[in-house]
Amino acid sequence: MAPDAVLGLRSGWPSRWLRALLLLQLLRWRSALGGLPFGSSRQPGFADLLSEQQLLEVQDLTLSLLQGGGLGPLTLLPPDLPDLEPECREMLMDFANSSAELTGCLVRSARPVRLCQTCYPLFQQVASKMDNISRTFGNSSESPSCARSLLMADRMQIVVMVSEFFNSTWQEANCANCLTSNGEDLSNNTEYFLSLFNKTLACFEHNLQGRTYSLLPPKNYSEVCKNCNDAYKMLSALYSEMQKMNGLESKAEPGTHLCIDVEDAMNITRKLWSRTFNCSVTCSDTVSVVAVSVFILFLPVVFYLSSFLHSEQKKRKLILPKRLKSSTSFANIQENAT
Repeated sequence: MAPDAVLGLRSGWPSRWLRALLLLQLLRWRSALGGLPFGSSRQPGFADLLSEQQLLEVQDLTLSLLQGGGLGPLTLLPPDLPDLEPECREMLMDFANSSAELTGCLVRSARPVRLCQTCYPLFQQVASKMDNISRTFGNSSESPSCARSLLMADRMQIVVMVSEFFNSTWQEANCANCLTSNGEDLSNNTEYFLSLFNKTLACFEHNLQGRTYSLLPPKNYSEVCKNCNDAYKMLSALYSEMQKMNGLESKAEPGTHLCIDVEDAMNITRKLWSRTFNCSVTCSDTVSVVAVSVFILFLPVVFYLSSFLHSEQKKRKLILPKRLKSSTSFANIQENAT
C-alpha cells in the first residue's frame, strides 16, 4: 500500500496542518519502535509508511513551529472556510475606525450637549463608509460583493446593528434641524444662536467676576440681571423664532423638537437666569397689566352690586282671599236686615 493511501494524505486533503500532525505522529511511532532519534535513517519495513520526501516535509514544518513562525493563519485554514477578500476587509476596517471616532465624539460631547455641532462630520463619514459597503450588494460588476459578507453573513449582523445605533441616536437628537439641507454644515440660525448663547454666558461670567459665586444672596445678582437683560431677551426671542420657523411651537412629540444642542443651551440659560440669579424680565406694559388685573379682581363685586341695585324691592301687602270677602259682605247684609 502506498504511503499516501495509508495516511489518507491525498492532494484533496483539507489543510497542511492536519497532514503535518499525522506525519509527526508517525515519527513518534518510528522512534518508539526503532529507538532512533529524529532525522536518522529509516528502519527496515518503515518505507511503506513514510517516504523520504515526507520526512523532509515534516522536518521543515517542525522547525518552523519550534522557531515560532508557525504555519501562518491562511495555511492553517481549510480552503472551503469563507474568508474576507482584501477589498472587503479594507472596507470593514474603514467602517470600524470611523465608528470608533464617532463613538468617542458622542461620549465626549454628552455633557454639556454638543453632539450635532461637534460630531456631524464624523457621522457623515460613517454614513459614507456604510454606503460604500451597501452599494456592493447585488452589483455583478463589483467583485467581490462585500455587502453579503459583512451585512448578512451571520445572525448578529454587527455592522448593521452599529449603523442603526448611530442613525437612531442622530434622529433622537434631531440634529437635522441644526444642519443645512445637505447635512454638511451648521445652519445660519444655529450658528447665530450659538454665538448669542456664548455672549450671554460671557456676560454672566463678566458680571460675576471677583465674587464668591455660591455664597452670594440673590439680591447681589442685580448687576447680572441689569447688564445681561438685553442679551438674554435676544437669545430667548431667537429661540422662539426658530421654533416658529420649524413649526415646533406647540408640539411635544418625539422628532418635533429643535436639535438637542440648541434645546440644552436654552435650558441652561433659563435655569441660570430664573433659578440661580432669580432674575425676571421686566414688562414694558406694566400699567396695562396692573389695570387689567385690578378689573378682573373687582368683577365679582361689581356683579353683585349691580344685581342688588337693579332688583325690585316690593313691600309685602296683605291680600284677603275672595272667599273671605264674600263671607264678610254676607254677614253685613244679615246685620242690616235685623
